[in-house]
Amino acid sequence: MAKVSITDLDLKGKRVLMRVDFNVPLNDRQEVTDDTRIRAALPTIAHAMGQGGRVLLVSHLGRPKGKVVPAMSLAPVAAHLSRLLGQPVAMAPDCMGEATEARVKTLQPGQVLMLENCRFHAGDETNDDTMSRALAALCDVFVNDAFGTAHRAHASTVGVAKFVPVAACGLLMAKELEYLGRAVTAPVRPFVAVLGGAKVSDKIGVLKNLVTKVDALLVGGGMAYTFLKAQGIEVGASLLEADKLTVAGEIINEARAKGITFLLPMDHVLAEKADAASATRVTDSAAIPAGWKGLDIGPKTCEAFTKAIRGAKTVLWNGPMGVFEMPPFREGTFAVARAIAAAGATSIVGGGDSVAAVNQAGVADKMTHISTGGGASLEFLEGIELPGVAALTDKR
Repeated sequence: MAKVSITDLDLKGKRVLMRVDFNVPLNDRQEVTDDTRIRAALPTIAHAMGQGGRVLLVSHLGRPKGKVVPAMSLAPVAAHLSRLLGQPVAMAPDCMGEATEARVKTLQPGQVLMLENCRFHAGDETNDDTMSRALAALCDVFVNDAFGTAHRAHASTVGVAKFVPVAACGLLMAKELEYLGRAVTAPVRPFVAVLGGAKVSDKIGVLKNLVTKVDALLVGGGMAYTFLKAQGIEVGASLLEADKLTVAGEIINEARAKGITFLLPMDHVLAEKADAASATRVTDSAAIPAGWKGLDIGPKTCEAFTKAIRGAKTVLWNGPMGVFEMPPFREGTFAVARAIAAAGATSIVGGGDSVAAVNQAGVADKMTHISTGGGASLEFLEGIELPGVAALTDKR
């Protein structure tokens, strides 16, 4: 790690402002329905508490657009976190200001205070210096453990770091950088990347970067049909980005020129529309008849992808192989999840749908690292420097 870590610091008695990603779903009763992101931050919070730090948690929730929206208060998250920690988590009236400063002064070593939604202030997303200074005034140490927001230059991720004595990465941030960084700089080979999801346009940068680094690239999901069409294969009524045919062809040609194995679906599960009740059929070739949509990879493709994954030492997976939310079209995605789990390779899974798939397939515990950063992990894999990481203090 080229950045200072929370484990490098003496936190005893210090006010530790920790940026976390607690942007979690709430139901109508204001209860947390998925606490994956909260649990991911627990080791860093527990470390700061155990070292005698006075912990201030700052996060956004939803998109309040700079206004106070009571339904987007972090109070329910504080209540949920208190149950996970087994001790009270107090709630501040705001993320800055005199009332919050007064509340911080009463905080004892080992205690945790949840600050209110930082995006209740427009200055967060505009990276306003006034807000950045106000956040910095609350603390002695800033720790960023919110990898999922590291691609955003906001006051609570980047600006505050300019006005504190030290800005360190948390344990989750360090883990994300370690696994994703190793994958794109020094992977144990063979290195296989599996990319899926709906659109080529969402992952052009990732595809262009990875094609220079992997030994095999496996492409499924809706984006695969643009690659097939770029090779002159008919895709029926499947999802197609006609304006990306040229770039898809360029990526295929580059993979071939570098001797990289580039696998696309060779059969498909079809339906006339993306509906769980639709009648399905399986093609016997890569071509798709007119009027039919490819909605999952077929059994021959599952077998080919499984074989490629089986020989890997490092596997990176981002994006499902089909409309896996519907039972008729999820087998391809689950087959990939099972293959990665059985490969015995260093496995890195990113993207909300892929994470949901490994959980639904019951193999999440077999994955080496499950990334919490959607857009951040994609930008990192493109080779883009993340502002939230760049802002952290360099190790001397």
